[in-house]
Amino acid sequence: MTPVELSRTVLRAMRQAVDAGELGVAVTASADAGNVRVERPRPGGRGDFATNVALQIARAAGRAPRDVAEVLSSRLAAEAGIASVDITGPGFLNITLTDARARADALVREIRERGRCYGHVHPDTGGIAQIHVPRELRAAVLADSARRILRSQGVLVRVTCDDEPDPALADALGALGVRIDAYGRPPEPLPTLRPVPVAAPVPADAVLRLGRDAARWALLHPAPHDHPRVTPEQGGDDHLVQRESNPLFRVRYAYARTRALTRNAAALGFTAQPGGAPDATAQALVDALGDYPATLASAGRHRAPDRLARQLVVIADAFLAFQSAQQGAVLPRGDEKPSAAHRARLALAEAAGTVLAGGLSLLGIDAPEFL
Repeated sequence: MTPVELSRTVLRAMRQAVDAGELGVAVTASADAGNVRVERPRPGGRGDFATNVALQIARAAGRAPRDVAEVLSSRLAAEAGIASVDITGPGFLNITLTDARARADALVREIRERGRCYGHVHPDTGGIAQIHVPRELRAAVLADSARRILRSQGVLVRVTCDDEPDPALADALGALGVRIDAYGRPPEPLPTLRPVPVAAPVPADAVLRLGRDAARWALLHPAPHDHPRVTPEQGGDDHLVQRESNPLFRVRYAYARTRALTRNAAALGFTAQPGGAPDATAQALVDALGDYPATLASAGRHRAPDRLARQLVVIADAFLAFQSAQQGAVLPRGDEKPSAAHRARLALAEAAGTVLAGGLSLLGIDAPEFL
């Protein structure tokens, strides 16, 4: 069961409890699939996933959060794919799924089915957002990526800016693929996406010398309150080096490796097929891929593309560790014949590549097949 499927399962349990008269009708109006979030347990937590949905709907239910959690836990425990449900704290639901093999298989199959749209919300939610920015390069790039991420979550987005750019800024925005829908100060103040340092705008010439992909990564990977490194004096050229110390290189290299594995497997006469129990290194990759939808939703809610960028680094590092591990060999060696294990590992590798490419596209960065 994937995080998306688990979120739907929690929502279904809520509706069943309402239909059975165990919870008030107002509960279903206060929660939907978009805000029933499941996450990895925090330190000290239990199980595979946790949700605070009981705390969210307690007021609508007119009951204490722990009472709501008791109602939901009994229904969730009866669902296929869920081994047990524990209640901790004031009403957190801690969910343990069935065996790891089934979870990994379901996750890979979902990614293969949804492709680069894995983690996206369909159909549109009907939500509308406006992102307003000052006339500053980094703010515009952040807004452009936040727009892409929010759009993936079913939200229609409009990006506006205080003033039209001067020629130098306009050239930079064009080179970086940034779109602004309208210029002008709104009649009523809007929440403004305003990264630091606004007082010292990012120099357009320093950004452009990095090229589109490295420039966008340099501006998006740091949190909005952190200073980006773009000039040579700041270490901006580090974004261009093809070394492990460069997170952008690791992400793009990991994607290129997944494509190479597919090509090499085809040359050996076999293709991917999900299945097989993951070893320790594979499990770390499965966990990282499973966390992607929640990270994508969080990046949209907080207008924070850096969260997505960091998750891509986690996935890339997990894939590279999985691929290099002796027990995680994806391709046959020597006279070895392709086995079900090889097909399963290739399917997991391809799933990682799919998610990396999809995430990079939301940041406005290309995923090269050869690197």
